[in-house]
Amino acid sequence: MKVAVIQLAYGDGETVTDRTARVVDLVRAQAGHDLVVLPELWPAGGFDYRAWDDRAESIDGPIAQSLAAAARDAGVTLHGGSIVERAEPTSADGHGVWNTSLVFSPEGELVATYRKIHRFGFGEGEPTLMDAGDDLVVVDVPVAPVASQGEEPLPDTTGRTDAASSVAVGLSTCYDLRFPELYRALLDRGAEVFVVPAAWPAKRVAHWTLLGQARAIENQCVVIQCNTAGTHAGHEMGGHSQVVDATGTVLATAGHHEEVLSVEFDTGATHQWRQAFPVLADRRLR
Repeated sequence: MKVAVIQLAYGDGETVTDRTARVVDLVRAQAGHDLVVLPELWPAGGFDYRAWDDRAESIDGPIAQSLAAAARDAGVTLHGGSIVERAEPTSADGHGVWNTSLVFSPEGELVATYRKIHRFGFGEGEPTLMDAGDDLVVVDVPVAPVASQGEEPLPDTTGRTDAASSVAVGLSTCYDLRFPELYRALLDRGAEVFVVPAAWPAKRVAHWTLLGQARAIENQCVVIQCNTAGTHAGHEMGGHSQVVDATGTVLATAGHHEEVLSVEFDTGATHQWRQAFPVLADRRLR
């Protein structure tokens, strides 16, 4: 599986229109990847609470349409980070606003949405402005076959081949990373890879990297973390996006600034590791 992680940097001086144009150009430049990932709330500003109401839109609004076109042009599955979604409230006391991730197919179709379950702010910020999501989401991401040397790829001991047609990807967002039970539940729904877009601040970036490794090790899954860089709304963002394999090994990591990580990993290796070190079979509490 070949993944591009776009660690986007932005500040308060860039308009949403200009930022969107820049983002879709970055996505289009990632043709040849299976999956491209953007950070959390990049159109609205991860900590720019005062702008969220004005920048909220539906899941078929202008941002979504721009992302769909970019995915189609690049021929990639695109995890578009997240937007501030506005829709009809689902409860009498609901805001009708969510922190919602959007996933588009290589044909530009919206194939999955995920409303962030754990809202950050300890009673302020997200909890006062947004509703919590309820649904666990795992989406199958198509993977291009690995080129063979004139022979068919050999199956591993799980019966899979190196030319797996799709990979089950579990969706989560930023603060979710602190709640291991969410990832256990995604694992039980077949996830092999976790994607975590974020707007994680610099002052707690050590937690960001450590928790990503922990979620990979305890679930024997690949973890793809896409953070924000730059400074906005008075918050310096942490960067340090990373890709961690199912053994906990960090395959690639970004620095503090805007950067694109291009990482290729063997999805069959996850299944081989689970067989070689079958810790998940020893679970007793579910």
